[in-house]
Order: sequence, then C-alpha cells, then structure tokens
Amino acid sequence: MSAHVLVADDEPHIARIIQTKLEQGPFRVTLVHDGTAALAALESYPDIKLVLLDVMMPGLSGLEVLERMRADSRWANVPAVILTAAGHDEQRDTAARLGVQDFLTKPFSPKRLFARVQELTGA
Repeated sequence: MSAHVLVADDEPHIARIIQTKLEQGPFRVTLVHDGTAALAALESYPDIKLVLLDVMMPGLSGLEVLERMRADSRWANVPAVILTAAGHDEQRDTAARLGVQDFLTKPFSPKRLFARVQELTGA
C-alpha cells in the first residue's frame, strides 16, 4: 500500500527530483506548483498522508498553506515538511508555531528527505 504524498514546489526540477526519489519507494506523489493548487489537491485527495511545502510559491506561500491546513479539522493532523532555499529564523519560528514536523533547507539530501518522509508516514 503506497502512502500518498503532496509535493508543492514552484521549481519544476526540484519537484521532479523529489517525485522521482519518493516514487522509488512506497509513495504515490501528487505534484503542484503553487499554494492554491496545494489546497485544491488536499480537497481532491483525502488520502494524502504527508505534505511537502516550499515556502516561496506563487499565490499562497507554503507557510500560508500550512496555516490553512492547521485551521481545518480535515488536515490539522496531516504531517508537513517545509522546504526552503532561504531558511530564515522567522520562517522557521512560524513553521514551528504551526506544528510543522520538519524544516529542510535547500539544497537538501534526497536520501535524507526520503528517510524523513518514510518516518513521518510510517511507510
């Protein structure tokens, strides 16, 4: 049984690297490229087990998506990992306040990301 992971990143090459790595394991990946599409995917796929969110995206940022997830009982407990090129303390603090499970700074190790996703999904 594959765990469904939502990847929201506006950099197509990064999103493809993540998708390729996760699909080598027990994961099914839905890719979106902005925050609004991430929320739409959560609406469309109730089986999503984990969300990977880039901070800087068009429309809604990853932190805004996370905030909306935590405010909605359907997604309040879905694990989330923030990916960012910047890694500012303020973003890290906001993500922590919103209950993020991890905060990875780009460039990150695809192997480490895979291990963390496995751990968080129990897959």
